[in-house]
Amino acid sequence: MLAAGALAVAAALTASVLSGAPGDAANGQRAQARTTGAHAVGAAADAPAPCEHPEASLSPSDGAGPAVQRIKDRGRLIAGVDQNSYRWGYRDPATGRLSGFDIELVRAIAKDILGDPEKVTWLAIPTNKRIDVLRDKKVDLVARTMTVNCERIKQVAFSTAYFEAGQQVLVPDGSTITAFDDTLKGKRVCTAKGSTGESELKNEAHGAEVRTVPNQLDCLVRLQLGQVDAVVTDNALAAGQAAQDPSVKLVGKPFTTEPYGVAMNLGDEDLVRRVNKVLDDYRRGGEGSQWMLAYRKWLAKSLTGIKNPAPPKPLYKD
Repeated sequence: MLAAGALAVAAALTASVLSGAPGDAANGQRAQARTTGAHAVGAAADAPAPCEHPEASLSPSDGAGPAVQRIKDRGRLIAGVDQNSYRWGYRDPATGRLSGFDIELVRAIAKDILGDPEKVTWLAIPTNKRIDVLRDKKVDLVARTMTVNCERIKQVAFSTAYFEAGQQVLVPDGSTITAFDDTLKGKRVCTAKGSTGESELKNEAHGAEVRTVPNQLDCLVRLQLGQVDAVVTDNALAAGQAAQDPSVKLVGKPFTTEPYGVAMNLGDEDLVRRVNKVLDDYRRGGEGSQWMLAYRKWLAKSLTGIKNPAPPKPLYKD
């Protein structure tokens, strides 16, 4: 059981509610990537090629098609984000302002399109609603530690990858669980509904009893209360939770590769290209790039043991 203060902070952060209140490129690697639904040369017309590079996106452009123009006409970018993932997207209790690595990226997108990083309407989105709000056109984009994978690219469009993490196991100190392996047998394991962790546990639970919640931080609260024995999530998120609460820790090694991308509606191709142009600028400059400045500010100190000293190289499919 954790200290009451830590539990109270985590419990308070789980109260993530939808809110519409206004809140505070071509240098990349190009490759012809196969995506789900594409047909291999010489294969039968009804035989789709393997989804080899779901993280491949559209080439960058600073043009203004219908989606970008919609944002310009509105005068605000509507962004779906997290407000309870420490160092990624969280509400700073001292200022009440949304802060973090993902939040800073959204502000860079708003500045590029609208000339002002503060012209953003923030919507706090649960993990299991990220795709829904995009398909229903309630937001222009989602920047919420969202992994690009073969299943999701059928439903939403993604930018190029801006960070790379991996699934790992979070446990309390003194746990007998040592990794994503048979030490999970008979244990209660929590993960967010609609997350990559849920998919991995469906494929192989190692004999664990799987429990799902709407938001990943809800798993930390259940771990604190002793209602579950472990959490399976992205190690970048889990390391942030461990930074909040030193009585929990990551064990084992990452067992997946999780490229994070900015998600958008499938029909908003011009916005995808514009975001990729922003990301191209964001990566440029080596140690002095906006990406590195944001990494050192938000992630480097908190994500002990999670080393990502440079952004992933962009991969384009056109």
